[in-house]
Amino acid sequence: MIVRWGLAQLPSLLAELGLERPLLVTSARFGDFDLPISARFAGVRRHAPLDVVAEATAAAASLDGLVGLGGGSAIDTAKAVSAATGLRLVAVPTTYAGSEWTSYFGVRDEGRRHKSGGSGAQTVAIVYEPELTLALPREESVGTAMNALAHAAEALYAGSCENASMGARLIGTWLPVVAETGADLEARTRLLEGAMHAGIALSKRGMFLAHAMAQALGGRYGISHGAMNALCLGPALRFNEPVVPHALAALADALDGVADPAAHVEELARLGGFERLRDHGVPRDELAGVAASAAERAPARANPRPATVADIESLLRSIW
Repeated sequence: MIVRWGLAQLPSLLAELGLERPLLVTSARFGDFDLPISARFAGVRRHAPLDVVAEATAAAASLDGLVGLGGGSAIDTAKAVSAATGLRLVAVPTTYAGSEWTSYFGVRDEGRRHKSGGSGAQTVAIVYEPELTLALPREESVGTAMNALAHAAEALYAGSCENASMGARLIGTWLPVVAETGADLEARTRLLEGAMHAGIALSKRGMFLAHAMAQALGGRYGISHGAMNALCLGPALRFNEPVVPHALAALADALDGVADPAAHVEELARLGGFERLRDHGVPRDELAGVAASAAERAPARANPRPATVADIESLLRSIW
């Protein structure tokens, strides 16, 4: 993977890759952003709905590459188009979601209220520009950073991982600063570096129970994936601790030697106002259905401690 820092690197990177007619895949927020790209699709929406992916795929016809600019939904939409067309993708993330590091992606069937996914994206390069994160609201900053922290924490289940530990350390150190002072460019840069390391760890190790729960909630209710990871990570860590105590110990060490890493994760989540599922409109009487959906997902089936539907429902109720 080619990694460059600074948006000024994008034109030379596209030339290096031989991409002369790429499609910019982004949301309305960046639809008119000043970039040397004329073909644009600015219809990205949260969770990459299937109809949006189809429209973006059609827009890519006759073009020779893709530039995905935005948060996790923009990058996932661009990855889905890449997988469908075989076009190479340059990712320019504007949040801390980390999806630029994987070939798989999530898409949402809004009619069925279900999130699924695919794989095969041809991401060949990433451009990080910390200044693009300066305007992120506090809630989105904390939510996407907590998603990144979940990548790092879950990567530790399989044992020592330098990228996971570095990612967790940087996120734990700099997220409180960003939450306090969002305009601090150094803090934003260090937090983005942490998300990058966590993304690399994700690409090596995969996702597990916390992500399965977050995916099931996001797919059913259209809620931010970052917000749901912020809420689900703590309970999932406690559930897994009996079988992977080394992972919790490594996470605690990365988070500046905290005594209780799961509790510290929940403290970080509260910086973005993430405390209970009910605050996000999740009905209590549907938790069993959410648990059943989560249990069927690949990250839950890969979890180091087998999690039954009843187990997952209990975890969801603990944060409802």
